[in-house]
Amino acid sequence: MNSFEYCCPTEIIFGKDAEKKAGSKIKSYGTDKVLLVYGGGSVKKTGLLDAVCTDLKEQGLEYTVIGGVKPNPVVSFVRDGIKLAQREKVNFVLAVGGGSVIDTAKAIAIGLANNSYDIWDDIWQNKVKPVKTTPMGCILTLAAAGSETSDSAVLTNETTGQKRGLGTVLNRPKVAFMNPELTYSAPRFQIACGIGDILMHTLERYFDKNSDNCMTDFIAEGLLKNVIHFSKDALAKDHDYLSRSEIMYCGSLSHCNLTGLGRRKDFSVHKLGHELSGKFDVAHGASLTTMWAVWARYSYKTDVKRFARLAKVLWDINESDEVKAALGGIDKMEAYFHSIGLPVNFTELGIGVQSNEILEYLADMCTDYGKKTVGNFKPITRQDAINMYKMANH
Repeated sequence: MNSFEYCCPTEIIFGKDAEKKAGSKIKSYGTDKVLLVYGGGSVKKTGLLDAVCTDLKEQGLEYTVIGGVKPNPVVSFVRDGIKLAQREKVNFVLAVGGGSVIDTAKAIAIGLANNSYDIWDDIWQNKVKPVKTTPMGCILTLAAAGSETSDSAVLTNETTGQKRGLGTVLNRPKVAFMNPELTYSAPRFQIACGIGDILMHTLERYFDKNSDNCMTDFIAEGLLKNVIHFSKDALAKDHDYLSRSEIMYCGSLSHCNLTGLGRRKDFSVHKLGHELSGKFDVAHGASLTTMWAVWARYSYKTDVKRFARLAKVLWDINESDEVKAALGGIDKMEAYFHSIGLPVNFTELGIGVQSNEILEYLADMCTDYGKKTVGNFKPITRQDAINMYKMANH
């Protein structure tokens, strides 16, 4: 087992009616005023937002509300949220929604605590390293990004088209309220995208050239198998608590670093996908499945044994020829994405076949115009990125 440091301080309150404990828990932190952050309005239609507001009020907490977070959250909204939080003297930020809302709340919390710096130009561009944040938590309504336990957050600068992440322990929420029943109202495609994202967070950690981490492998492989197993019922049944609870819990485990202990994160597919969602505003999970099989076929020779092992674990491929096993496993994963309604090429993603100029633009954004490589498993150059975008461009 390789060396690692691991701390995931987020308190998880999981199960039916978990969200009803939010007010009392937040009050216990010495909070005076809460900023509630939400997305496109579904939490209003279901009555969840009103219920949370009532709960805070009953606990004697003041609150203010900001809604309208986009699926690919933008920095201009974060700046507005920071200004509102400053004006209202907020000292706790509560996200009510999925990963985009939680990422937005994380950025608002950091920006509020470091208000002498611009959240994008200084902090998100790594010119200034924040050393403090505002306490924040979340009520999760979609199992997907794992942002409820992760140390990362992703924003898009709609002016430049850049989509960038910030990793810092400050991004860990203090508390996450996780009631699987709150996912019942999510559209099927959103649920499928969430499943794709959960799988990808573990796959991006699984592919590392160092294979001396047996326990980490078992955890990662078990999570992947569990999500694939329960995804059928989660997508077919609107109110299946068992499948929704299993997938929600896996989402948290997939991005809290547990499935990659002793390994380096790769996240090449995330970077390739980020440029698609930054340019075309497509769903994050869909951008990942569009690029995963392309990346895998382009990279599998880096460690054929690793791909062959995963093929055996996930798909029972017992081919003695490791190359055939590896490619067979990639085919099976691609077919699985299809089976749950997720895209694996540009046309299926809904953006159509792109010009060479656009492919080069995507590669430039991905690699900072060729100044850096992406990932660790097989470092991706600008030309590699162009080649992979071409492979998906049909």
